[in-house]
Amino acid sequence: MIEVKQINSKRDIKKFVDFPTKLYDGVKEYSYPLRSDELAKFNPKKNSSYKHCDVALFLAYKDGKIAGRICAIVQKLYNEKVNEKRVRFTRFDCINDLDVAKALLDTVEQWAKEKGMEIVHGPLGFSDLDVEGMICEGFNERCTFEERYNFPYYNDLVEQCGYVKEIDWLERKIYPPKQKNERVDRIAEIVAKRYKLKFAKEKSKKVFLKKYKDGILDVLDQSYSQLYGVVPYTEDLKKELLAQFKTFIDLRFMFVITNEKDEVVCFGVSIPQLNEAVYKSKGRLTIPALFRVLKALKHPTVVDFAIIGVRPDYANDGVGAMAVKYLMDNMEREGVHTCETNICLETNTRINAIWSYFDHDQHRRSRAYVKKLV
Repeated sequence: MIEVKQINSKRDIKKFVDFPTKLYDGVKEYSYPLRSDELAKFNPKKNSSYKHCDVALFLAYKDGKIAGRICAIVQKLYNEKVNEKRVRFTRFDCINDLDVAKALLDTVEQWAKEKGMEIVHGPLGFSDLDVEGMICEGFNERCTFEERYNFPYYNDLVEQCGYVKEIDWLERKIYPPKQKNERVDRIAEIVAKRYKLKFAKEKSKKVFLKKYKDGILDVLDQSYSQLYGVVPYTEDLKKELLAQFKTFIDLRFMFVITNEKDEVVCFGVSIPQLNEAVYKSKGRLTIPALFRVLKALKHPTVVDFAIIGVRPDYANDGVGAMAVKYLMDNMEREGVHTCETNICLETNTRINAIWSYFDHDQHRRSRAYVKKLV
Protein backbone atom coordinates (compact mmCIF):
# COMPACT_ATOMS: atom_id res chain seq x y z
CA MET A 1 0.00 0.00 0.00
CA ILE A 2 1.29 3.47 -0.94
CA GLU A 3 0.42 6.61 1.02
CA VAL A 4 1.66 10.16 0.31
CA LYS A 5 1.72 12.61 3.20
CA GLN A 6 2.29 16.34 3.13
CA ILE A 7 4.76 17.22 5.86
CA ASN A 8 5.54 20.32 7.92
CA SER A 9 7.18 19.30 11.20
CA LYS A 10 10.93 19.62 11.80
CA ARG A 11 11.10 15.90 12.45
CA ASP A 12 9.52 15.02 9.12
CA ILE A 13 11.63 17.58 7.26
CA LYS A 14 14.74 15.84 8.61
CA LYS A 15 13.36 12.57 7.25
CA PHE A 16 12.75 14.30 3.92
CA VAL A 17 16.33 15.62 3.79
CA ASP A 18 17.88 12.33 4.92
CA PHE A 19 15.97 10.00 2.58
CA PRO A 20 18.44 10.19 -0.36
CA THR A 21 21.34 9.68 2.06
CA LYS A 22 19.95 6.21 2.70
CA LEU A 23 18.80 5.63 -0.88
CA TYR A 24 22.27 6.35 -2.31
CA ASP A 25 24.30 4.71 0.43
CA GLY A 26 27.44 3.28 -1.18
CA VAL A 27 26.81 4.90 -4.59
CA LYS A 28 30.15 6.52 -5.46
CA GLU A 29 28.67 8.75 -8.16
CA TYR A 30 26.40 10.49 -5.66
CA SER A 31 27.54 13.86 -4.28
CA TYR A 32 26.22 14.56 -0.81
CA PRO A 33 25.01 18.12 -0.19
CA LEU A 34 25.81 19.70 3.15
CA ARG A 35 23.01 18.51 5.38
CA SER A 36 22.85 21.86 7.18
CA ASP A 37 22.36 23.65 3.85
CA GLU A 38 19.53 21.32 2.84
CA LEU A 39 17.75 21.79 6.17
CA ALA A 40 18.11 25.57 5.80
CA LYS A 41 16.64 25.38 2.29
CA PHE A 42 13.32 24.21 3.76
CA ASN A 43 13.29 26.68 6.63
CA PRO A 44 11.26 29.82 5.79
CA LYS A 45 13.32 31.79 8.31
CA LYS A 46 16.55 30.99 6.44
CA ASN A 47 15.39 30.82 2.82
CA SER A 48 14.18 34.16 1.49
CA SER A 49 12.55 32.47 -1.52
CA TYR A 50 9.63 31.52 0.73
CA LYS A 51 8.56 35.19 0.49
CA HIS A 52 7.75 34.61 -3.18
CA CYS A 53 6.82 30.92 -3.20
CA ASP A 54 4.12 28.52 -2.14
CA VAL A 55 5.88 25.32 -1.04
CA ALA A 56 4.70 21.82 -0.22
CA LEU A 57 6.83 18.84 0.87
CA PHE A 58 5.61 15.27 0.46
CA LEU A 59 6.83 11.87 1.63
CA ALA A 60 5.62 8.62 0.07
CA TYR A 61 5.27 5.56 2.26
CA LYS A 62 5.07 1.99 1.01
CA ASP A 63 4.12 -0.66 3.52
CA GLY A 64 4.87 1.80 6.29
CA LYS A 65 8.40 2.72 5.11
CA ILE A 66 9.54 5.89 3.35
CA ALA A 67 9.85 5.08 -0.35
CA GLY A 68 10.08 8.52 -1.95
CA ARG A 69 9.94 12.27 -1.57
CA ILE A 70 9.15 15.36 -3.64
CA CYS A 71 8.82 19.12 -3.17
CA ALA A 72 6.36 21.30 -5.11
CA ILE A 73 6.96 25.04 -5.57
CA VAL A 74 4.87 27.82 -7.04
CA GLN A 75 7.66 30.30 -7.87
CA LYS A 76 5.59 33.46 -8.23
CA LEU A 77 8.43 35.67 -9.48
CA TYR A 78 9.24 33.22 -12.25
CA ASN A 79 5.59 32.82 -13.21
CA GLU A 80 5.26 36.60 -13.50
CA LYS A 81 8.40 36.70 -15.64
CA VAL A 82 7.20 34.07 -18.15
CA ASN A 83 3.48 34.89 -17.76
CA GLU A 84 2.55 31.26 -17.16
CA LYS A 85 0.95 29.27 -14.36
CA ARG A 86 3.67 26.77 -13.46
CA VAL A 87 4.57 24.53 -10.53
CA ARG A 88 8.14 23.36 -10.12
CA PHE A 89 9.04 20.03 -8.62
CA THR A 90 12.37 19.41 -6.91
CA ARG A 91 13.98 16.80 -4.65
CA PHE A 92 12.26 14.00 -6.53
CA ASP A 93 13.76 10.78 -5.18
CA CYS A 94 12.20 7.37 -4.91
CA ILE A 95 12.79 3.66 -5.08
CA ASN A 96 12.49 1.96 -8.46
CA ASP A 97 8.73 1.62 -8.29
CA LEU A 98 6.38 3.19 -10.84
CA ASP A 99 3.48 3.21 -8.39
CA VAL A 100 5.51 5.25 -5.89
CA ALA A 101 6.68 7.71 -8.56
CA LYS A 102 3.15 8.08 -9.91
CA ALA A 103 1.74 8.66 -6.43
CA LEU A 104 4.28 11.44 -5.80
CA LEU A 105 3.80 13.18 -9.15
CA ASP A 106 0.01 12.78 -9.05
CA THR A 107 0.03 14.46 -5.65
CA VAL A 108 2.06 17.38 -7.00
CA GLU A 109 -0.26 17.69 -9.99
CA GLN A 110 -3.34 17.74 -7.77
CA TRP A 111 -1.72 20.35 -5.51
CA ALA A 112 -0.86 22.40 -8.62
CA LYS A 113 -4.48 22.32 -9.81
CA GLU A 114 -5.66 23.44 -6.39
CA LYS A 115 -3.32 26.41 -6.74
CA GLY A 116 -4.79 27.24 -10.16
CA MET A 117 -1.66 26.15 -12.02
CA GLU A 118 -1.61 24.67 -15.52
CA ILE A 119 1.92 23.26 -15.98
CA VAL A 120 4.29 21.14 -13.88
CA HIS A 121 8.00 21.19 -14.73
CA GLY A 122 11.30 20.22 -13.17
CA PRO A 123 13.43 19.25 -11.46
CA LEU A 124 13.91 22.95 -10.64
CA GLY A 125 14.56 24.41 -7.21
CA PHE A 126 13.62 27.69 -5.60
CA SER A 127 15.98 29.55 -7.94
CA ASP A 128 18.89 28.78 -10.24
CA LEU A 129 21.12 28.86 -7.14
CA ASP A 130 19.39 25.62 -6.21
CA VAL A 131 19.89 22.18 -7.79
CA GLU A 132 18.15 21.65 -11.13
CA GLY A 133 17.89 19.00 -13.81
CA MET A 134 17.68 15.21 -13.87
CA ILE A 135 20.70 13.38 -15.26
CA CYS A 136 19.87 11.50 -18.47
CA GLU A 137 23.42 10.81 -19.74
CA GLY A 138 26.68 10.21 -17.87
CA PHE A 139 25.51 7.99 -15.03
CA ASN A 140 29.02 6.58 -14.53
CA GLU A 141 30.38 10.02 -13.59
CA ARG A 142 30.39 11.52 -10.10
CA CYS A 143 28.44 14.76 -9.91
CA THR A 144 29.98 18.03 -8.87
CA PHE A 145 29.42 19.27 -5.34
CA GLU A 146 26.82 21.77 -6.59
CA GLU A 147 24.67 19.24 -8.46
CA ARG A 148 22.91 15.97 -7.60
CA TYR A 149 23.20 12.47 -9.01
CA ASN A 150 20.14 10.35 -9.79
CA PHE A 151 19.62 6.72 -10.75
CA PRO A 152 18.95 5.98 -14.45
CA TYR A 153 15.48 4.65 -13.66
CA TYR A 154 14.28 8.13 -12.61
CA ASN A 155 13.93 9.20 -16.25
CA ASP A 156 11.89 6.12 -17.12
CA LEU A 157 9.57 6.71 -14.17
CA VAL A 158 8.78 10.37 -14.94
CA GLU A 159 8.36 9.66 -18.65
CA GLN A 160 5.92 6.85 -17.88
CA CYS A 161 4.00 9.41 -15.82
CA GLY A 162 3.52 11.58 -18.91
CA TYR A 163 6.46 13.99 -18.64
CA VAL A 164 8.48 15.00 -21.71
CA LYS A 165 11.71 16.89 -22.30
CA GLU A 166 11.51 20.67 -22.05
CA ILE A 167 15.24 21.52 -22.16
CA ASP A 168 18.65 20.01 -21.40
CA TRP A 169 21.78 21.20 -19.63
CA LEU A 170 25.27 20.09 -20.67
CA GLU A 171 28.29 19.48 -18.46
CA ARG A 172 31.92 19.20 -19.49
CA LYS A 173 35.29 18.23 -18.14
CA ILE A 174 37.92 20.61 -19.42
CA TYR A 175 41.68 20.18 -19.31
CA PRO A 176 44.72 22.45 -19.53
CA PRO A 177 45.95 22.79 -23.10
CA LYS A 178 48.68 20.42 -24.25
CA GLN A 179 50.29 23.34 -26.04
CA LYS A 180 49.91 27.10 -25.99
CA ASN A 181 46.99 28.42 -28.04
CA GLU A 182 48.53 31.39 -29.82
CA ARG A 183 45.23 32.32 -31.48
CA VAL A 184 43.49 32.75 -28.13
CA ASP A 185 46.42 34.78 -26.79
CA ARG A 186 46.35 37.04 -29.84
CA ILE A 187 42.59 37.62 -29.72
CA ALA A 188 42.70 38.29 -25.97
CA GLU A 189 45.47 40.84 -26.43
CA ILE A 190 43.64 42.63 -29.27
CA VAL A 191 40.33 42.73 -27.36
CA ALA A 192 41.94 44.02 -24.17
CA LYS A 193 43.70 46.81 -26.07
CA ARG A 194 40.74 47.78 -28.27
CA TYR A 195 38.19 48.02 -25.45
CA LYS A 196 40.64 49.05 -22.71
CA LEU A 197 39.86 46.00 -20.58
CA LYS A 198 41.89 44.58 -17.73
CA PHE A 199 41.71 41.95 -15.03
CA ALA A 200 40.87 43.31 -11.59
CA LYS A 201 43.64 42.76 -9.07
CA GLU A 202 43.32 42.84 -5.29
CA LYS A 203 45.36 40.93 -2.71
CA SER A 204 42.53 40.66 -0.20
CA LYS A 205 39.34 38.70 -0.88
CA LYS A 206 37.48 41.05 1.47
CA VAL A 207 38.58 44.14 -0.47
CA PHE A 208 37.97 42.43 -3.80
CA LEU A 209 34.38 41.51 -2.97
CA LYS A 210 33.62 44.88 -1.39
CA LYS A 211 34.84 46.66 -4.52
CA TYR A 212 33.34 44.44 -7.21
CA LYS A 213 30.41 42.51 -5.72
CA ASP A 214 27.75 44.97 -6.92
CA GLY A 215 29.17 44.94 -10.45
CA ILE A 216 29.34 41.15 -10.44
CA LEU A 217 25.72 40.87 -9.34
CA ASP A 218 24.60 43.37 -11.97
CA VAL A 219 26.35 41.40 -14.73
CA LEU A 220 24.89 38.18 -13.34
CA ASP A 221 21.40 39.64 -13.47
CA GLN A 222 21.83 41.03 -16.98
CA SER A 223 23.43 37.94 -18.50
CA TYR A 224 21.15 35.32 -16.94
CA SER A 225 17.79 37.04 -16.62
CA GLN A 226 16.29 35.67 -19.86
CA LEU A 227 17.51 32.09 -19.49
CA TYR A 228 15.21 29.15 -18.80
CA GLY A 229 14.36 28.63 -15.16
CA VAL A 230 16.16 31.74 -13.92
CA VAL A 231 14.31 33.59 -11.17
CA PRO A 232 14.70 37.39 -10.96
CA TYR A 233 17.48 38.30 -8.54
CA THR A 234 15.94 40.03 -5.55
CA GLU A 235 18.18 41.79 -3.06
CA ASP A 236 17.70 38.90 -0.63
CA LEU A 237 18.68 36.39 -3.32
CA LYS A 238 21.82 38.37 -4.12
CA LYS A 239 22.80 38.32 -0.45
CA GLU A 240 22.26 34.56 -0.33
CA LEU A 241 24.39 34.11 -3.44
CA LEU A 242 27.26 36.03 -1.85
CA ALA A 243 26.93 34.08 1.37
CA GLN A 244 26.82 30.79 -0.56
CA PHE A 245 30.05 31.46 -2.44
CA LYS A 246 31.93 33.68 0.01
CA THR A 247 33.19 30.79 2.12
CA PHE A 248 34.62 28.93 -0.87
CA ILE A 249 35.81 31.83 -3.06
CA ASP A 250 39.55 31.84 -3.66
CA LEU A 251 41.03 34.67 -5.74
CA ARG A 252 43.24 32.11 -7.48
CA PHE A 253 40.11 30.67 -9.07
CA MET A 254 38.07 33.80 -9.68
CA PHE A 255 38.39 36.59 -12.21
CA VAL A 256 36.76 39.91 -12.96
CA ILE A 257 37.31 41.86 -16.18
CA THR A 258 36.68 45.62 -16.04
CA ASN A 259 36.55 48.40 -18.61
CA GLU A 260 38.25 51.82 -18.49
CA LYS A 261 35.56 53.06 -16.08
CA ASP A 262 36.37 50.14 -13.76
CA GLU A 263 32.93 48.65 -14.46
CA VAL A 264 32.60 44.87 -14.36
CA VAL A 265 31.97 43.48 -17.85
CA CYS A 266 32.79 39.80 -17.26
CA PHE A 267 33.42 37.53 -14.29
CA GLY A 268 33.93 33.87 -13.50
CA VAL A 269 33.98 31.87 -10.28
CA SER A 270 35.46 28.42 -9.75
CA ILE A 271 35.60 26.55 -6.46
CA PRO A 272 37.75 23.59 -5.48
CA GLN A 273 35.80 20.36 -5.79
CA LEU A 274 34.51 19.33 -2.37
CA ASN A 275 32.35 16.24 -2.96
CA GLU A 276 35.12 13.82 -1.96
CA ALA A 277 35.80 15.81 1.21
CA VAL A 278 32.24 15.38 2.52
CA TYR A 279 31.50 11.95 1.03
CA LYS A 280 32.61 9.90 4.04
CA SER A 281 30.54 12.02 6.43
CA LYS A 282 27.54 11.94 4.05
CA GLY A 283 27.22 15.69 4.00
CA ARG A 284 27.67 16.31 7.71
CA LEU A 285 30.41 18.78 8.68
CA THR A 286 32.15 16.60 11.24
CA ILE A 287 35.62 17.62 12.45
CA PRO A 288 37.37 15.12 10.10
CA ALA A 289 35.19 16.34 7.22
CA LEU A 290 36.07 19.94 8.01
CA PHE A 291 39.79 19.13 7.82
CA ARG A 292 39.25 17.41 4.47
CA VAL A 293 37.34 20.46 3.19
CA LEU A 294 40.15 22.82 4.25
CA LYS A 295 42.72 20.61 2.54
CA ALA A 296 40.65 20.50 -0.67
CA LEU A 297 40.29 24.28 -0.62
CA LYS A 298 44.01 24.84 -0.17
CA HIS A 299 45.44 22.30 -2.63
CA PRO A 300 42.83 21.46 -5.29
CA THR A 301 43.63 19.39 -8.36
CA VAL A 302 40.03 19.52 -9.60
CA VAL A 303 37.85 22.63 -9.58
CA ASP A 304 34.17 23.17 -10.39
CA PHE A 305 33.45 26.12 -12.65
CA ALA A 306 30.48 27.47 -10.76
CA ILE A 307 29.38 30.46 -12.83
CA ILE A 308 30.43 32.84 -15.60
CA GLY A 309 28.75 36.03 -16.79
CA VAL A 310 29.35 38.56 -19.57
CA ARG A 311 27.62 41.92 -19.78
CA PRO A 312 25.31 41.77 -22.83
CA ASP A 313 26.84 44.82 -24.54
CA TYR A 314 30.24 43.08 -24.46
CA ALA A 315 29.01 39.57 -25.31
CA ASN A 316 30.01 39.74 -28.99
CA ASP A 317 33.28 41.62 -28.54
CA GLY A 318 35.66 38.72 -27.87
CA VAL A 319 35.72 39.14 -24.10
CA GLY A 320 35.31 35.38 -23.87
CA ALA A 321 38.80 35.00 -25.34
CA MET A 322 40.23 36.95 -22.40
CA ALA A 323 38.34 34.72 -20.00
CA VAL A 324 39.61 31.60 -21.78
CA LYS A 325 43.21 32.78 -21.67
CA TYR A 326 42.91 33.45 -17.94
CA LEU A 327 41.41 30.02 -17.30
CA MET A 328 44.08 28.26 -19.35
CA ASP A 329 46.94 30.08 -17.64
CA ASN A 330 45.40 29.67 -14.21
CA MET A 331 44.85 25.92 -14.49
CA GLU A 332 48.45 25.39 -15.54
CA ARG A 333 49.88 27.69 -12.88
CA GLU A 334 47.92 26.19 -9.98
CA GLY A 335 48.43 22.55 -10.95
CA VAL A 336 44.73 21.95 -11.66
CA HIS A 337 44.37 18.96 -13.98
CA THR A 338 40.59 19.03 -14.48
CA CYS A 339 37.80 21.59 -14.33
CA GLU A 340 34.12 20.63 -14.39
CA THR A 341 31.81 23.22 -15.87
CA ASN A 342 28.62 22.42 -13.96
CA ILE A 343 25.38 22.64 -15.91
CA CYS A 344 24.96 24.96 -18.90
CA LEU A 345 21.80 25.21 -20.97
CA GLU A 346 22.15 23.59 -24.37
CA THR A 347 20.70 26.81 -25.84
CA ASN A 348 23.31 29.06 -24.19
CA THR A 349 25.52 29.16 -27.28
CA ARG A 350 27.78 31.99 -26.08
CA ILE A 351 28.94 30.17 -22.97
CA ASN A 352 29.09 26.78 -24.67
CA ALA A 353 31.34 28.30 -27.35
CA ILE A 354 33.93 29.26 -24.71
CA TRP A 355 34.62 25.62 -23.88
CA SER A 356 35.44 24.84 -27.52
CA TYR A 357 38.85 26.45 -26.93
CA PHE A 358 39.74 23.71 -24.43
CA ASP A 359 40.46 20.02 -24.62
CA HIS A 360 37.19 18.81 -23.17
CA ASP A 361 34.70 15.97 -22.81
CA GLN A 362 30.97 16.64 -22.78
CA HIS A 363 30.41 13.90 -20.22
CA ARG A 364 27.01 14.51 -18.68
CA ARG A 365 23.56 15.77 -19.69
CA SER A 366 20.66 16.73 -17.44
CA ARG A 367 17.05 17.35 -18.35
CA ALA A 368 14.05 19.40 -17.27
CA TYR A 369 10.72 17.70 -17.88
CA VAL A 370 7.33 19.26 -18.39
CA LYS A 371 3.68 18.17 -18.30
CA LYS A 372 0.66 20.29 -19.14
CA LEU A 373 -2.33 19.80 -16.88
CA VAL A 374 -4.90 21.51 -19.12
